[in-house]
Amino acid sequence: MNNQPAAGASASPRLRLPRKRRAKGQRIGLLYISPWILGFIVLTLVPFVASLIYSFTDYSMVREQRFVGLANYIEMFTKDPDFYQSLRVTLLYVVMAVPAKLVVALLVAMLLNRTMRGMGIYRTIYYLPSILGGSVAVSVLWRFLFMREGMVNEVLSYLSIPALNWLGDPQLALFTITLLPVWEFGSSMVLFLAGLKQVPRELYEASRVDGAGKARAFFSITLPMLTPIVLFNLIMQMINAFQQFTAAFVITDGGPTKATYLYGLMLYDNAFQFFKMGYASAQSWVLFVIILAFTLILFKTSNRWAHYEDGGDGR
Repeated sequence: MNNQPAAGASASPRLRLPRKRRAKGQRIGLLYISPWILGFIVLTLVPFVASLIYSFTDYSMVREQRFVGLANYIEMFTKDPDFYQSLRVTLLYVVMAVPAKLVVALLVAMLLNRTMRGMGIYRTIYYLPSILGGSVAVSVLWRFLFMREGMVNEVLSYLSIPALNWLGDPQLALFTITLLPVWEFGSSMVLFLAGLKQVPRELYEASRVDGAGKARAFFSITLPMLTPIVLFNLIMQMINAFQQFTAAFVITDGGPTKATYLYGLMLYDNAFQFFKMGYASAQSWVLFVIILAFTLILFKTSNRWAHYEDGGDGR
């Protein structure tokens, strides 16, 4: 009589044990990330869906909401001149702030990509504005710096340059608040610095042997190797620029003559000044579609200029 167990009998406990351990590990993993999942659902997903529903209503926080269909969107595109003004100002702000910020971040990263004593301290100092720059206190300081009697005009007077009305001139006000996010280049700088560390030194040595100068090496080696990081920084900074609010609200309050009336400030006014929550929700969804469209365009065109080590286009 054969007392040996069937072929799968002795193996089944061994097969079940890894599954149990795997399931236990998955439960533990879900437990660890449950605070993030809960926060995402409560603070992001629910408001995201609610704003879409509100955009089709006349919700105002002071009276019962009523479904109005596409009325908010129709009013926005046909009857609201502030919508087109804020959109034009915001697009101009993005075009000025984002490239300037990336150029400054790359230049500073190249300066800090050196081996010298105390370089870690310098890198920390250059990163500090990114931590402090978005605060209301720094925006207030920025306003005092660029007042007619501010420090910037004081410095210009020592150089025999007439004082400029930085915040009162519609031609200069937007440029003035654009300088604040450019000053907050730290996050982009850190990414560029990490990318510079990954560029093989052998490529620069070969370029020197071939007689290439520093400018040629930068445009032929450094910049192509950094294009994936340029793409990431460009997308992230573009999204942040479209959502900018603090600088325009604190420094100029949208003036003069709405020359700095950014889209985020218009959203704030409609939602919390005029209590038109439904209308503001519709405007927020238009902004979401605009940001999504620009992001998709950047991704679609990146295969022409973003280069990856594996030769792919990053998709």
